[in-house]
Amino acid sequence: MIKETLNTRRLLCPLPVIRTQDKVKQLQPGDVLEVAGTDPGIMQDIPAWCRINGHKVLETRSGDHEYFIVLEVGT
Repeated sequence: MIKETLNTRRLLCPLPVIRTQDKVKQLQPGDVLEVAGTDPGIMQDIPAWCRINGHKVLETRSGDHEYFIVLEVGT
């Protein structure tokens, strides 16, 4: 299981989702990706994108104007 990190700080919607989508295409099923961003919209947008595309959200957390989503790449 690989843990990758994607920095989407200072990007606004829809760019964090687009960058997440592009990064996931480079990963294998079962890989774990952490997305870090400063746009609070990612807390809803990326989990919704995951549900639509068959990926699993493992963790969400926020603090100090930063937001983190950890997801497992699906098939």
